[in-house]
Amino acid sequence: MDTKELLKKVRKIEIKTRRLSDHIFSGEYHTSFKGRGMTFSEVRQYQYGDDVRAIDWNVTARYNEPYVKVFEEERELTMMLMVDISGSESFGTKNQLKSEIVTEIAATLAFSATQNNDKIGLILFSDQIELYIPPKKGKPHVLRIIRELIEFQPKSKKTNISQALQFLSATQKKKAIVFMISDFIADDDYEKTLKIASKKHDITGVRVFDIRESNMPNIGLVAMQDAESGQTQWVNTGSKNVRLQYEKYYHEKVNYFAAIFSKCGSGVVNTRVDESYVTKLLGYFKSR
Repeated sequence: MDTKELLKKVRKIEIKTRRLSDHIFSGEYHTSFKGRGMTFSEVRQYQYGDDVRAIDWNVTARYNEPYVKVFEEERELTMMLMVDISGSESFGTKNQLKSEIVTEIAATLAFSATQNNDKIGLILFSDQIELYIPPKKGKPHVLRIIRELIEFQPKSKKTNISQALQFLSATQKKKAIVFMISDFIADDDYEKTLKIASKKHDITGVRVFDIRESNMPNIGLVAMQDAESGQTQWVNTGSKNVRLQYEKYYHEKVNYFAAIFSKCGSGVVNTRVDESYVTKLLGYFKSR
């Protein structure tokens, strides 16, 4: 993709998603995600009526008169966008690919965070960490994130959600608002790492899927290629047993995602490529 085409795509996504974040999500985002609570500001001399539990005994002993700790509400947040860029994201039977919807959702969330003066970071993952952009503020930073979402070419087409969560825990020492955006159908072994990460961070799994993924059409004997492994094999879609086995496999993955995220106290959003992700995200924010 040449520079002119890339900039045109970035601008198109910016116009659409920034309008959504400005007029729809900014207030809901601010209300849904609070600051980290109270943070230490300073010490000052004790005044009549101060809570004795706020006395700083080390400073009091040093100056031989009582001093108290002063705290203030910490509103600044850090949003981390964790985006699955494995091979399965390049699927789509309607007007858009899953990867295109994923980019729009990530951009909308990023602009919403910017409206709240929060930092935004990005983790692109497959079965490895493909790209890490540390959290930072500002529109130029958000536009860089959008550019990477559009043009980044992963080294691998496979998925490893657990490894991505381990990287999150290792790099983000303070609490962050985390949105993991994926189809969640190529991996089902991340309960332990999600449990650890969710103890520190506020995590939401956003599942983007295509309705055609849920079942296999009866179109006879066809050659099918696995988007992540690259392997091709002939499949008899005319066999009812084959179709039922596929549906069972698919729903097991989806049910695992919903059950594990809920078990770990993390949020869940499900949106099809042909649905309004705006409605889904807005409903989720309001329900928090």
